[in-house]
Amino acid sequence: QVQLAESGGGLVQAGDSLRLSCVASGGGFRVYHMGWFRQAPGKEREFVATITWSGENPKYADSVKGRFAISRDGAKNTIYLQMNSLKPEDTAVYYCAADPMGVPRLTSGSAYWGQGTQVTVSL
Repeated sequence: QVQLAESGGGLVQAGDSLRLSCVASGGGFRVYHMGWFRQAPGKEREFVATITWSGENPKYADSVKGRFAISRDGAKNTIYLQMNSLKPEDTAVYYCAADPMGVPRLTSGSAYWGQGTQVTVSL
């Protein structure tokens, strides 16, 4: 029953940076592995990055590897996505996800999702 709230999206130019935040609340005594996903217009939602509840084992999609970094602040129940060298192809709604059973996956019935935050990268 965890609630997720994303923030930090906006309109930027190619090459700029943004940092997204996701605050989790209402999770009780459960621990959650968390991650970021995105959905561009006309495309399926896709994996961006995941991280364990303890802030270890970060994983990235090939398309963002070397440019994006996921991190976690356990005391604040918050994860971040630092996005550098943004490209127009990064334009999408970015969603935060949490899953008590393992790293979030699009097909997992145990995953919880936020409402999303819009990232738009212009030329």
